Formats: sequence, structure tokens, C-alpha cells
Amino acid sequence: MKTIILFSLAFIFTANSAPVPAPVLDTKGKNLRAGVKYRVKPEDGDGYIGGLSLVEVRNMSCPAVVGQAPGLDKGLWLTFTPVNPKERLIRLSTDVNIKFSGSNSCNESNVWQLKYHEAMKQYAVIVGGVEGNPGPKTLNNWFKIEKGKYNDSYKFVFCPSVCSDCKVMCGDINTFLTNDSEGQPLVLSNDTYWPFSVVFY
Repeated sequence: MKTIILFSLAFIFTANSAPVPAPVLDTKGKNLRAGVKYRVKPEDGDGYIGGLSLVEVRNMSCPAVVGQAPGLDKGLWLTFTPVNPKERLIRLSTDVNIKFSGSNSCNESNVWQLKYHEAMKQYAVIVGGVEGNPGPKTLNNWFKIEKGKYNDSYKFVFCPSVCSDCKVMCGDINTFLTNDSEGQPLVLSNDTYWPFSVVFY
């Protein structure tokens, strides 16, 4: 009888335990780690190979918009902070804060957030977000990393899970082609066929 009970409990535990998402890898095949500085660049070298930085939109330096820098600019260093402060690895499909190193001219935090940008008429990734404190008040500050279009690439996604009762917009984070900015701003997009595929190094 004891054997049957123990077996049943083990079966229930195994059935209810969700698989742990795979870690995100850098270009050397090493796990991305929380708090470690990385740079991000596009997976494909299509002539526009700049890394991620703060870009100026329509001669407006504020709000500070996250985007792909022009030319050979390697972009800014950034760090990832998982929603679980005890987690040391950055994993697929898991909420993370993303933060540029250094400061910005708008005197705001360098934490990424998704907000409506009046000049672009788009939901854009800008800085000024809040790090940590997952919940309804910080919903716009959480992003996820998913597998990209190609085997070794990734993409940024906005679809936060930090509030189970909140209605959220979901979509890929993609570049926005515009002639009046220095670089290409990152915006919320429903184009899943051509995602902005990136690698970390």
C-alpha cells in the first residue's frame, strides 16, 4: 500500500512540474548570465549592422528611444535581470528587464520599457523604466527573448507574464524604417515572418 501511495505522489509531482526553459546562448555558445554586460547585434549582415543603442527620432533626443545604431556603431553594453531574482541564467520565454549601461541625456533610468511614441505613432521601446517589482505597475518594463528565424539567432518579444489578471498586447520587437531618425527605432510589431533577429556577444 505504501508503495502505491509513493508511486502516485511521484507521478503527480512529475506531471505538474513544468520543464525549465532553455538558456539563451551568446555567440560563443555560453549561457547568458544575469547582470553580465553584453552587446547585441543583428544576426544577418545586410549592410546595416549597427548594434543597439539610443537613437534620435525627428531631432528629438527625449524620450530616449532604443534602436539599431547606424553603420558600424557597436552600440551600448546592456544587462538582463530575470523576473526571479534567484535565477542566474537568462532563459527563453521568461520575463526579463533589459538595461543599458551608463546614463542618458534625458536623465532617466536606462531600463527598457514599451510606451506609445507620439511622433512615430507607434508603441516604441524607450528608456525610463523601472527595474524589478514585477506586477501591474511595471507591466511595460518586461520583455522576453525567443528563438529567432534562424537556428542561432534570437528575437525580443513583448508579452509580459508578470500579471495574470492584466490584458497585455503581445508582439515581436522589430526595427521601424524611417528617414527622420539616426538609426532604426525598435517598435512593437505584428510581423512575425521577418523578425529582428539578433545575437549576443
